Amino acid sequence: MTTFSKSRALTNLAVVFVSIVMTSLVTPSAGNFNTDVDINWGDGRGKILEGGRLLTLSLDQYSGSGFQSKNEYLFGRFDMQLKLVPGDSAGTVTTFFLSSQGAGHDEIDFEFLGNASGQPYTVHTNVYSQGKGNKEQQFHLWFDPTAAFHTYSIVWNSQRIIFLVDNIPIRVFNNNQAIGIPFPTNQPMRVYCSLWNADDWATQGGRIKTDWTKAPFTAYYRNFNANGNVCASGSNVGSCASKSVDSSNSRTWQTQELDANGRNRLRWVQQKHMVYNYCADVQRFPQGFSAECKRSRF
Repeated sequence: MTTFSKSRALTNLAVVFVSIVMTSLVTPSAGNFNTDVDINWGDGRGKILEGGRLLTLSLDQYSGSGFQSKNEYLFGRFDMQLKLVPGDSAGTVTTFFLSSQGAGHDEIDFEFLGNASGQPYTVHTNVYSQGKGNKEQQFHLWFDPTAAFHTYSIVWNSQRIIFLVDNIPIRVFNNNQAIGIPFPTNQPMRVYCSLWNADDWATQGGRIKTDWTKAPFTAYYRNFNANGNVCASGSNVGSCASKSVDSSNSRTWQTQELDANGRNRLRWVQQKHMVYNYCADVQRFPQGFSAECKRSRF
């Protein structure tokens, strides 16, 4: 190898090394459940393990369990890795969602509806604003969510809400306040996760009930990331904007939208895996669909 070739090779190696270092610097690290959340119900059924890297929730015939983030947020990106209840999980609901409190609350939902063994898990999504929901879309997952951890993400900014599974968009809910559709813009929300019994509706409309001989049921959480505007508890909206736990200073979530590849992936999910859409349920909404249903899904 010539001196010039060696020099060029060393330069390229240095560029690669710097690139790797810079990537590691701007990639948000996973949080620690010991410092980031409170187990707020379940009487010992929620457990933080492995030094804060893993959290398990369990459900038996007496109670479920749940936890909430210590911080409240106004907009951000929220990622959680989950491994769902295996086997016959009919009647159970595992959740990952954002919510404020009170009758006029805002809420952004991922709910995972249990199933009889061998059937696909149903992901139930919904958006509440000012206490009003009825914006449900449901999907069948295209993989076994009980065999390994998968990442579920909520991007919430002032223009839109994006639901992602392993960084694949499955739903976009746009801000259509201009045509009178409420959108969550001014209520700080906490992150909540829970495992509970809902066999009155969760599996096939409640036709299949929870088999308590399979209890306790257990769901697993890890790698919680919350990059957003942190609000002091009870603070006004203006005080949230200047605070963030986004240590990377990568605030792409503030204006995040789907590019062409994202739109193609969204079409694939909605064409192949959507099993319910409130914008197509004539029986439920005989008076006509909500105004945002007529607008682009992107």
